[in-house]
Amino acid sequence: MPYADVNGMSLYFEEHGAGDGSVPPLVLLHGGFGAGEMFQPQLAAGLGEGRRVITVDLQGHGRTPDVEDRPMSVEAMADDVAGLVKHLGLPAVDVLGYSLGAGAAARLLVQHPDLVNRAVLVSIPARREGWFPGVLAQMDAMGEGAAEMLKQSPMYEMYARLAPRPEDWPVLVDKVATMNRRDYDWSEELRAVTAPVLLVFADADGISPAHMAEFFGLLGGGLRDPGWDGTDRPASRLAVIPGATHYDLMFSPLLVPTVLSFL
Repeated sequence: MPYADVNGMSLYFEEHGAGDGSVPPLVLLHGGFGAGEMFQPQLAAGLGEGRRVITVDLQGHGRTPDVEDRPMSVEAMADDVAGLVKHLGLPAVDVLGYSLGAGAAARLLVQHPDLVNRAVLVSIPARREGWFPGVLAQMDAMGEGAAEMLKQSPMYEMYARLAPRPEDWPVLVDKVATMNRRDYDWSEELRAVTAPVLLVFADADGISPAHMAEFFGLLGGGLRDPGWDGTDRPASRLAVIPGATHYDLMFSPLLVPTVLSFL
């Protein structure tokens, strides 16, 4: 199985397709408690058609073992992905991340801008307060008992099947919960991003519509009329997928064509 030794950890990844080299490879970053294999439906729907696609199991997720003395953070995950890109000898990539993976993709844009050609950020706020208060309350309340409760979920079934140490499930839950309670505001760093970014949200997301517009504004979108000829059209785009939530957005039949039109 393909592992890359980066930043003191063995990062699991898979490659799909090949392409002709005319477009950058596409790196896919999964959500919390997930793994790269979660993108199989999107790949089957044509997301990676005609290009090389790389799926990654982030720290402590899927087949990537945890690093015992390293806290979990999207900043560190971004460095891991950058290490993988360099390990594979790639000059730059397109990246798509969902939820936790979108946080890592956003940090990749900030921390390693030279490695990103285009980015798709699916359902992540630019600052923690972008989540609805009820979502924040759930994050803050997530504690030790959550690991046992989540054993009834499909996420645990996948973890138990893939993880090199399934008994580390409580460790993963605790680290993700700790990370989710941390406050952050990336607004000024994201304002400086120059790569084109597609923001994708659900119309019934856990993130407020006001913050969706705020995030788009940070990337230069929604600030002015582009003119009849589109001269002032922003490089970044905003998509709000109808009839979806944060939890099922990745399975919307509208997602793949929306992403492909941007990439």
